[in-house]
Amino acid sequence: MNPIPLLDLKAQYESIKEELERAAIGVLESGRYVLGPEVSALEREVATLSGTKHGIGVANGTDALLLTLDAMGIGAGDEVITSPFTFFATAEVISQRGATPVFVDIDPHTYNLDVTQLEQKLTERTKAVIPVHIFGQPADMDEVIAFAGKHDLWVLEDAAQAIGSRYGSAPVGSLGHAASYSFFPTKNLGGYGDGGMIVTNDDELAAKIRILRVHGSNPKYYHSLIGYNSRLDELQAALLRVKLKYLSQWNQARRKWASLYDHLLTDVPLVRPHAAVNRTHIYHLYVIQAEDRDGMMAHLRENGIATGAYYPVPLHLQDVYQGLGYREGDLPVTEAVCRRSLALPLYPEMDEEKVKRVVATVKDFFA
Repeated sequence: MNPIPLLDLKAQYESIKEELERAAIGVLESGRYVLGPEVSALEREVATLSGTKHGIGVANGTDALLLTLDAMGIGAGDEVITSPFTFFATAEVISQRGATPVFVDIDPHTYNLDVTQLEQKLTERTKAVIPVHIFGQPADMDEVIAFAGKHDLWVLEDAAQAIGSRYGSAPVGSLGHAASYSFFPTKNLGGYGDGGMIVTNDDELAAKIRILRVHGSNPKYYHSLIGYNSRLDELQAALLRVKLKYLSQWNQARRKWASLYDHLLTDVPLVRPHAAVNRTHIYHLYVIQAEDRDGMMAHLRENGIATGAYYPVPLHLQDVYQGLGYREGDLPVTEAVCRRSLALPLYPEMDEEKVKRVVATVKDFFA
């Protein structure tokens, strides 16, 4: 029996192979390889998708966060509130700016920030909030924006996993002062290497980020800031433009397979993903919780089904953050989810037979 991967990037490539190859050859023949017309076009198209005025392509999703925090003036002595249940980069960039990440526990249903705990984490040093739209579901942005507005804080959406999702009628990316996207190959809109983008409606912020991404220069060789070498490659932009045309269709397919999983797993003793009201969840990952997570993962792998733990260690308990003083038990919801959560295969090119096979294997674990 053929193995079932967590994500099948080869199948996606085969489905649009000719378009991708034409786009790649077009860039190679153009002689323009850095910040050319393909990057500019992708920036416009992603900004339109996000309901924003500006898109700024950068080298990767981590830089999208880092450069935005820099442009916001976040630095030494500042605090930034964020989630402990996310990829490390979200907190890492706060530390790279010399600021301190302040972790808030998560909602037990959506795994996003528990907005009822924001006020108790506020100090005079708090300068920003980074809500993470985890696994493709938007955070509780009304409450985040109200909290930030009350205390004059920046809001930077970490939308690395959520491009194309919506909060009510508003696209993710348009809700805070700025948002960051990742085009890492495994993302819903993934490139063929690293890439990232910032979207914003703030003209001043956009102008500063554009300077920061090219060594703090404008014009070339005239430097007003200490910046970065963080540009989205022209080749990646061209390939991403091909894939962007299919993003809505692919996100819909993810939602279709997630719905089938939900239906077939109804009577199984595990926790299925919760889709909050008035959100468009695009299922970057289909994450369940099981009491014996490690046992289930081993069982799936023995039967040729890929899986992954998202995330095995919460950020507040990572070795590098021991100095922040967090202890086990401080953020109990996050810690419980990290012990129990795993992802099942989910990608647009799946079919009903594969979903049913995964479900049958899960059920067999409980037999």
